[in-house]
Amino acid sequence: MPGKSKESDPMKKLIALLLALVCAVGLFGCATHPVEHIQTIEGNFRTYYKLSDGTWEYDGHTYKYRLEIKGTMPNAKTTSTFTYLSNVKISFDQAWKAAGLSSNMNDYFAAEDAVLVDWVQTDSKTNS
Repeated sequence: MPGKSKESDPMKKLIALLLALVCAVGLFGCATHPVEHIQTIEGNFRTYYKLSDGTWEYDGHTYKYRLEIKGTMPNAKTTSTFTYLSNVKISFDQAWKAAGLSSNMNDYFAAEDAVLVDWVQTDSKTNS
């Protein structure tokens, strides 16, 4: 064909090769493995799951952390351990208030941020 340079053929081959490579990576290189439940935990409040990727699940929400938060509430004779599945850091003060002991709705967590799954109280003298 007139006007066609010999340099355009290698360029077309290079572009075709790059497109094929991008398609192959898209199909095979970025394949994700399904996340599976590897452990079921029965908390005092909720049953939740440890997932194969190291995260935690409850009620369709996935959480990065499983936090055991231990302390003594004001004027309490027992030590409380709250277990939360969470995507945020939680202090003991936040934990006991969000466990249902606060009348202020601002003290509670949205479901996507954290959920209480367990709460255990023990004698403070035996937990030194």
